Amino acid sequence: MEQHNPSQLSLSVQLPDDETFASFYPGDNSQLLTALKNAAIGQGDDVIYLWGTEGSGRSHLLHATCAEANDSGQAAAYVPLDLHHMMNPAMLDGMENMPLICIDSLEAIAGNAQWEQALFNLYNRCLEKKAHTELTNCLIFTGNNSPKNLGISLQDLISRLEWGTGYRINHLDDEAKLGALQLRAQLRGFKLPVEVGRFLLNRLSREMAMLLKTLDHLDSASIAAQRKLTIPFVKETLHL
Repeated sequence: MEQHNPSQLSLSVQLPDDETFASFYPGDNSQLLTALKNAAIGQGDDVIYLWGTEGSGRSHLLHATCAEANDSGQAAAYVPLDLHHMMNPAMLDGMENMPLICIDSLEAIAGNAQWEQALFNLYNRCLEKKAHTELTNCLIFTGNNSPKNLGISLQDLISRLEWGTGYRINHLDDEAKLGALQLRAQLRGFKLPVEVGRFLLNRLSREMAMLLKTLDHLDSASIAAQRKLTIPFVKETLHL
């Protein structure tokens, strides 16, 4: 959806204020982050395809890229395809005029002929625009797998996706996850002791979305109870 002026589109999506590059722990993804930051200011690759499993931060990165573009005065379109049932493929018509176009979760429309064709047509219009004008735009796609393994039926769309610069989001190891939790704590205005972070990693699911959600819950609970974030407090709050 267009973050710059969402009222112009059929479905308004409010992007999370806290999902920026500053709140994304890079781990081994520094090259990807550089590419996205360049894309946000109209530099770098014309087409980027990034993929990772659920919870890898795909949507966070697109939200961050849109926010960065808007901060630099560029309009950005963000299309969450996991909500495609609430949208019409015709909404993509004219989107080639946007400097930045972010298409999230391609796997959600795999096998949907209308959406696949509409995305293929958008891609081609962007290429044509670049060929006939001095104006350029950047297309960024995300999926949960490589293009050929998304389940997309339209082979020409798969080929187009493979033309772009591809990045796989590298998963965080335990030390990086600890760093990500400490970054989240810092952004929320408190300090996460190393021993508490390691305790959470050892006792809970290592899925980052769940870890971050749990940390937010613990922060709220510690404020309400006026207690520090310690292992005994975590055990008591989470019934561990």
